[in-house]
This record gives sequence, C-alpha cells and structure tokens, in this order.
Amino acid sequence: MTVMGRGGRKPGEPIYLRRHMIALALAVIVPLVILQLYKIYVGPLSFDFQLGVGLFLSIILGIALHLAYRSSAKNQP
Repeated sequence: MTVMGRGGRKPGEPIYLRRHMIALALAVIVPLVILQLYKIYVGPLSFDFQLGVGLFLSIILGIALHLAYRSSAKNQP
C-alpha cells in the first residue's frame, strides 16, 4: 500500500498543471484545425499530404511543449 503525499499524488509522480493539459490539448487540436481550414479556404488535399503535415506539426508542437514545460513538470522528490 502506498502512502499518498500532499495533494493526492504518490511520491515521484509528475506534477501536471492545468496549463500543461491545455497546452497538450492545443498540440493535438491545432494540426487538425489548420488542415481543415486549409481545405475549406484553399482546396482539397491528398490524404498523404494531410498525414505528413499532421505528423510534422504534431512533432514540432510536442517538442515545443517539452521545451516550454519540462521545468514545471518535473518529478516531485
């Protein structure tokens, strides 16, 4: 049986703040929204292009999230 620490977290469990969850949701949603807006205002895209752009944007946004929030999401001792 593990003892819950302050705030209901187990010792060593990462601290995820509300801003981390909002940023993660944006990182997932933004590539989809950008592709849909492009299809609406510019024209249709091939599936391969959509997949490539979606993967590229997801990787770039994931790296940006990691760099922006790694110091505030460190494990608690």
